[in-house]
Amino acid sequence: MSCPALPEGFDFTDPDIYQHRLPLPEFARMRQTARVWWIPQPHGIAGFGDDGYWAVTRHADVKEVSTKPEIFSSHLNTAIIRFNEHIQRDQIDVQKLIMLNMDPPEHTRVRQIVQRGFTPRAIRSLEDALRERATRIVAGAKEDGSGDFVTDVACELPLQAIAELIGIPQQDRSKIFDWSNKMVAYDDPELAITKEIGAESAMELISYSMNLAADRKACPAKDIVSQLVAAEDHGNLGSDEFGFFVLLLAVAGNETTRNAISHGMHAFLTHPDQWELFKRERPATAADEIVRWATPVMSFQRTATQDTELGGQRIKAGQRVGIFYSSANHDPEVFDRPEVFDITRDPNPHLGFGGGGPHFCLGKSLAELEIRLIFNAIADALPDIRLAGDPRRLRSPWLNGIKELRVTYG
Repeated sequence: MSCPALPEGFDFTDPDIYQHRLPLPEFARMRQTARVWWIPQPHGIAGFGDDGYWAVTRHADVKEVSTKPEIFSSHLNTAIIRFNEHIQRDQIDVQKLIMLNMDPPEHTRVRQIVQRGFTPRAIRSLEDALRERATRIVAGAKEDGSGDFVTDVACELPLQAIAELIGIPQQDRSKIFDWSNKMVAYDDPELAITKEIGAESAMELISYSMNLAADRKACPAKDIVSQLVAAEDHGNLGSDEFGFFVLLLAVAGNETTRNAISHGMHAFLTHPDQWELFKRERPATAADEIVRWATPVMSFQRTATQDTELGGQRIKAGQRVGIFYSSANHDPEVFDRPEVFDITRDPNPHLGFGGGGPHFCLGKSLAELEIRLIFNAIADALPDIRLAGDPRRLRSPWLNGIKELRVTYG
């Protein structure tokens, strides 16, 4: 296998890159010449006390890693590919209590419990309420005339959906927004979020959620929280498990859907033919293409539990393996003209919700519903929305975030 001829010191987890762009040309070079390649790093810079990771860039290989948890573990080093270099190992290990960072059989046990809240029936029961909320959110933005699409529109429906789903009072949604922002923004100096503030925000969110669980145990209500935590010894979540589940929702259900909506709006406004097509036809395929195009979670990692081989490379037990969804979603072996934003793309086997296997996104149906509802509301009430500035990207090694998208609403 030939060397991909990346620039010296190039690292696909370098947050400085993502503050400005996605490294799509470098991903393309990797897919063509070195489908699995060792990326060296300064010792311990990612927080793991090692010297690098294997980068996996092709669609088929990302799927293979995702579907073999017995070989590629989420638990050993967590699924987050890069922490702050000053993080302590115990701060990493405590995150193993989050479902994202579990392996079967423990992951299977927790997922079987929490998926009660994400059944097709549960999602359908939210649709009317979320449609009304989407309409109100967009109407409020229209009254303002112009503003930041991220805070005015994109963030609101995911937050309200989480609150609706698990019974968090709507007046507390701003707390969830603030805590989740601080948890993921520790690599962006413009936001002045230190790792200490991020850790404090995580603990505040967990504490809030544990108190909510304790209240429902004492006085059950007709909501998903009561279903998940009542009668703990009968296959339900303990208060601490529920706390970590809400922490996961705050990122997986809020940050990612918000960024999909933000990137989707920017894509529509920079591809006006697609916006006209959406307003006219509302194709059912649009949500999947928005997620493929945005790929809100750019990468996760796994750790090899044994010596193995992938893409012609020998991987040793204990080595980290980065799976790059942004690259997989631009793989020309799978997608015709992947560089084109096409809301009629079908089939669209993107990996924006994960590569399959035990960690496939639990909230896929909810996310697609939110995307469909908010863009229908925008097309109805704000058909002439237009850009008023370039998006400002989040400096993050794994989250494809937009901090600000200035628009004129009509």
